[in-house]
Amino acid sequence: MMKMELVCEKYNETVGAAAPKCRHPEEYCKYRMQCMIHFLDREESQRNKGKELLRFDKGNGLLPAIAQDANTGEILMLAYINDEAWDKTLTTGKAHYWSRSRNKLWLKGETSGHYQVVKEILVDCDSDTVVFKVEQLGGATCHEGYRSCFFRRLEEGGDLSIKDTRVFDPGEVYKK
Repeated sequence: MMKMELVCEKYNETVGAAAPKCRHPEEYCKYRMQCMIHFLDREESQRNKGKELLRFDKGNGLLPAIAQDANTGEILMLAYINDEAWDKTLTTGKAHYWSRSRNKLWLKGETSGHYQVVKEILVDCDSDTVVFKVEQLGGATCHEGYRSCFFRRLEEGGDLSIKDTRVFDPGEVYKK
């Protein structure tokens, strides 16, 4: 392993990469996930740790990933991750998913420029679902041009109504 030094963003401390130790408390701390991402060797340790943390075997290799606005708590989208998307998310700090329709790895925002910067990751009790608390860049998550993919509401009588306003025109953003 190449020798490098890592810096804790909160305490502005330099730490050796060979044996990094975050001094944040073990309980919840808004900086802890950032330190874990910065302090773990991105090429090896993070991949191994990722495979140990989540139960990809329970979902036939795919697990649900909920993207939630880190500031407002708004649910932005639901997608799926495989171990490759998990690894990429942890190593880059940007949300990656597995596209079931395209059958390939997908960096959220790679076409639109509306990336999701991961601020915190929550893992459920069964280790088979994650919540990415994100900063949504560009103002929209949905490929339909809305802030959230959950822009429709079920009305009495069973009809769906659009409850939000489009942030961008998908025809312009996704020109082929």
